[in-house]
Amino acid sequence: MKYTIQQVEYIGSYPKPGDLPESNMPEFCFWGRSNVGKSSLINSICDRKEVARISSTPGKTQCFNLFKIDHRFFLMDLPGYGYARVSKKKKEFWNIQIEKYLDERKNLCLLFLLIDISIEPQKIDIDKINSLGKRGVPFYILFTKLDKCKKVQKNHHRKMLEDHLAEYWETLPPAIETSSIKNEGRDEIIKLIDKIVVSN
Repeated sequence: MKYTIQQVEYIGSYPKPGDLPESNMPEFCFWGRSNVGKSSLINSICDRKEVARISSTPGKTQCFNLFKIDHRFFLMDLPGYGYARVSKKKKEFWNIQIEKYLDERKNLCLLFLLIDISIEPQKIDIDKINSLGKRGVPFYILFTKLDKCKKVQKNHHRKMLEDHLAEYWETLPPAIETSSIKNEGRDEIIKLIDKIVVSN
């Protein structure tokens, strides 16, 4: 039977991972470059309009935003990285706190790293992928904005990224192509989450 999300409960926004409530409930984290379409994708997955705030201003998410889904698992919305219009000091603070979260959050089951497929691979995204690999954090790549480019362009950008990663990875990280506008990839993500939750 196909799993659909019924209830989304906002738990809170926390400036540091040490402030997060402890839990044994499986947690799934969404992370990506600022303005990659993270909020739109989270809203699409949850089939809600305003679970995560959508803004044209990069850096809108400035805390660890935690949601409880159907009393089965947590969904974490992390601050984006990259060109957010915030101070260098604030960016450094986020980097430190996110690294702590990735290293210390015991119930983190899977991280979804969002990458804009409509543009050429960005060095900062490649660096994050390699960092997650070194840390041993389980993750999937979610290619976003599939509706913003043609198939030929999408395939070209994906191959460019895969060629970069092939220099460091024996087996490439798993990936799902998505469009929050057309809900593409949504069912695949939910199916993956449900499978992990059931197995925990």
